[in-house]
Amino acid sequence: NAGVVDIGDGWAIAFKMESHNHPSAIEPFQGAATGVGGIIRDIFTMGARPEFCLNSLRFGPITPNSKSKTLKSQLAVNRRLFTGVVSGIAHYGNCVGIPTIGGEIYFDESFEGNPLVNVFCLGVLRHEQLARGAATGVGNPVFYVGAETGRDGLAGAAFASRELTEQSREDRPAVQVGDPFKEKLLLEACLELLSHDVVAGIQDMGAAGLTCSTCETASRAGSGIEIDLAKVPKREPGMTPYEILLSESQERMLIIARRGKEDVVRAIFEKWDVPCVEIGRVANDGMMRVRNNGEISAEIPAKALADEAPLYSREAKRLAAAIDDRDLTNLAKIDNLEALRQLLRDPTIASKNWVYRQYDHTVRTGTLVKPGSDAAVFLVRYADKILAATTDCNSLYCALDPREGGKIAVAEAARNLTCSGARPLAVTDNLNFGNPYKPENFWQLREAVEGIAEACRAFGTPVTGGNVSLYNESPAGVVDPTSTIGMVGLIDKEEHITTQWFKDDGDVIILVGAIASTVAAGADRGDEKTGHDKEAEASTLGYSLGGSRYLKVCHGLKVGPPPCVDLAYEIKIQNAVRALIRQGVVKSAHDCSEGGLAVSLAECCFHPEKLFGVEIDFKAGDTAATTLLFNESQSRIVFSVGPENLQKTISMLQDRQIPFQQLGTVGGDQLHIRVGKEEFFWPVSDLYDDWWNAIRRAVESDLAAEGIPSL
Repeated sequence: NAGVVDIGDGWAIAFKMESHNHPSAIEPFQGAATGVGGIIRDIFTMGARPEFCLNSLRFGPITPNSKSKTLKSQLAVNRRLFTGVVSGIAHYGNCVGIPTIGGEIYFDESFEGNPLVNVFCLGVLRHEQLARGAATGVGNPVFYVGAETGRDGLAGAAFASRELTEQSREDRPAVQVGDPFKEKLLLEACLELLSHDVVAGIQDMGAAGLTCSTCETASRAGSGIEIDLAKVPKREPGMTPYEILLSESQERMLIIARRGKEDVVRAIFEKWDVPCVEIGRVANDGMMRVRNNGEISAEIPAKALADEAPLYSREAKRLAAAIDDRDLTNLAKIDNLEALRQLLRDPTIASKNWVYRQYDHTVRTGTLVKPGSDAAVFLVRYADKILAATTDCNSLYCALDPREGGKIAVAEAARNLTCSGARPLAVTDNLNFGNPYKPENFWQLREAVEGIAEACRAFGTPVTGGNVSLYNESPAGVVDPTSTIGMVGLIDKEEHITTQWFKDDGDVIILVGAIASTVAAGADRGDEKTGHDKEAEASTLGYSLGGSRYLKVCHGLKVGPPPCVDLAYEIKIQNAVRALIRQGVVKSAHDCSEGGLAVSLAECCFHPEKLFGVEIDFKAGDTAATTLLFNESQSRIVFSVGPENLQKTISMLQDRQIPFQQLGTVGGDQLHIRVGKEEFFWPVSDLYDDWWNAIRRAVESDLAAEGIPSL
């Protein structure tokens, strides 16, 4: 159900990420809400208490752009899906009492009609509390606990395994309906039950409902299982065995109790007012046998259904236009002053405060770093552990080069944890791709997996589990492949917690890593040079800006090889920054990603309590200002130190042979950047207004038209 990782002192974390894409496209509120409910159940099924959630979301554009072909009517649809999904996530998480403390959101035309809703949850447990989903012990009773079975979510897994079409709205009955208050009762009842030695196995009822939970638990144990559908609590009369078996009604669990402990099980669930019915027994014949009033409705070997599906060898065909390597040296001239403001207004880059204000991100009182910084940070008081977590993926990179996109997703997730003071521990992933029967789509999936695997081996971060969501296509086309990475890290001491915002006037700003990469993914793939080795090669505008938000937002282009990441170099940079943080010299740290250095510097100025200005002088050589400001070269971190620690910082970087540049100082009320003979001045208050209010203004224009009060 979820991977489990040791965090020391007898404690462990269980975490996982799953998708609810198709349901959210048809019914955004319930689709997203039940996605949250499902991932929470996966965590407490392992015996862990859920502590927090994150999410990774994708939608079509919600703001008009002269470079985009999105129609006004489609913008309204995209906003409806966006607001519905956010409301559903907020509703379920807030009501069940688990904070949503971070995440990421991208907006792009490829997600019109097919949003991606990936939800992450993490829980904490003692090693000895680990529970498993196996139907062990012949003769042990099988209990159905939780909400009654209805016709909602019927065949939802089958619905999610085909492309969205114009007729998909008729599949609304396949979308589950959640009740977070029932989930809360179920959670507490199950955790109390697991604290007694009465459970042989436990499994949530997710995709395919009773069918999947029974055959999976029997297959894992090498046993059989027999249930009687007549005993299953039902919400609706006249349900057929087919409907009962394939219903995906929410808030339901299957529990295999130890024989003789039935009364303990019933007493605990009666205490929590949760339905609890014995519906069957564990058998020794390896069969999944389903009866209905004694008459056999289905009988099949459990392993055949759960584990022995055929392994297909799919055709893979490289996408011909995966990398559009057109000449970008003659792009239309755009004023860099306006370009930065356009980027900060881009909803992908802009503040997500309109979103996270709807989430109760402080419930359970463990949130140490609230949404908005590089990673979420959470204190688990009873374990005395500080955890950091993030979700990351640049879908455009994956579209242009899925292997490099997968590597970068892992590297950026680790970089975000490093900037927060954490040591990366482990990964869960959520792979969102199109129809795998199409060779180009399968090639993208294969390449992305290879890239993720290579990066995780380099970082030493095991992939503990995850989710694969396929058939993410609509009549408008296939989504940009999205290899979402959820990564968890551990912070040793509270004083090591670092946020992205500048702290004091007079602090010195330092960049580690290259100013601008000269090599992109897909370039000269046949040779053995790494991206770092190629730093000395001649720079071109196309390579440096390939796959960037600058090209997408300011020129309407999704082209050019994306940047590449040298994993050994990346790890070297991150190790150095973590060492500086442990030495106590780093006041702020922020990774350089979408929008490049200019956006990263601007975001560092937007402290929640005070706006800071900066004076920056790039020693850029012959690099063009546009390239320097907006390229998205990898392995770069902007951090600040007090002037009293500057020489110590420089010495440590030099000792480790880390490339760095002293960029300037914190102070004033403007973002002032000098590039050679060019100077750029942006009032920080204007930049902040663009960044902070972009999404709110887009959404509230629709709310005002409908007469709905804004937040």
